[in-house]
Amino acid sequence: MKPRYYAKPSLRVKTALKGYLTTEEMRRFHELSVARHFLVVGRHLAMTFLCAFVLWRVSNPLVWAPVAALQGFNILGYIILLHEQVHETIFRGRSPWLKRLLGLFYGLPSAISSTQFKRWHLDHHNELGSTTSDPKRAYLTPKRVARWYKFLYMTPALFVIYSIASKKEASTYPGEIQKLIQREKAIFMGIHLAAAAALVLIGGWGVMARVWLVPFFLAFPFAFTLNRLGQHYDIDPTDPLKWSTLVNSSRFWDFIFLYSNLHLEHHYFPRVPFYRLPELNRRLQAFYKAHDVKPRTYGQILRGWFLENRVPHTDWDQALEAPTPTGRVGAA
Repeated sequence: MKPRYYAKPSLRVKTALKGYLTTEEMRRFHELSVARHFLVVGRHLAMTFLCAFVLWRVSNPLVWAPVAALQGFNILGYIILLHEQVHETIFRGRSPWLKRLLGLFYGLPSAISSTQFKRWHLDHHNELGSTTSDPKRAYLTPKRVARWYKFLYMTPALFVIYSIASKKEASTYPGEIQKLIQREKAIFMGIHLAAAAALVLIGGWGVMARVWLVPFFLAFPFAFTLNRLGQHYDIDPTDPLKWSTLVNSSRFWDFIFLYSNLHLEHHYFPRVPFYRLPELNRRLQAFYKAHDVKPRTYGQILRGWFLENRVPHTDWDQALEAPTPTGRVGAA
């Protein structure tokens, strides 16, 4: 059993937010629209298949390389869709089998276990702020404050890092859950490898590399890591209102990240569906100004992370602090 570390700090967040949104607005923000969710899904599927078609047909690297990069972001997008399924922000009623099927479908493109993602992510919400019981912070955050080590997260090494992190966290689950997670991972990777083999047989090694290898192993880790850098790395650990990074809504990032750039709003209101987060972000600007919650751009985040070599889960507005002699971040 985890301690539900965020339970008490969340009371301060709820109290501070009172008065900034009316009851009617809260109801409207939490209103679910199945049609809007699946419109986003349809758009995302169309983008995925269009990119795959271009990658199959075009061998000019000036064309296929940027398309492969976009496909990496598309793969990440299915994790965002899985995230919506986990928070039950798709259907109004109970549809357990449909939810389960959607979870598996959304987990397949990245080969992530939908069962573990659900438990991992809900624990992340309940344990936000903890250095030990939040699985993201305990196992996935880089402990070594070195640019070369941080850069590994944007390479195929991410799969090894994530595999180790997820295995450590899964070791605390009941045995039957661990077996289900292992089966899902094995089936998903089997499907990926079978698809790669089919691409080689039908189109050759070049087609396989463009359609699957480069998007999955090179572009996806970059998209995954950039998205995560905008979540909880530049924060004020002394103020629960600022335990997530504020990245304001923009048409480009809302599209490319399926609204997951609006991570602070999501932690304030986890049951608000992702397509309503841009409006919520605009509505909370007065709140952010009143509480000195400063927005960041991804350019600023990348500069702080790599050029300034900032420590994760700290206030990057503070003066730079030298890493420990081992280059490791203690409990952070």
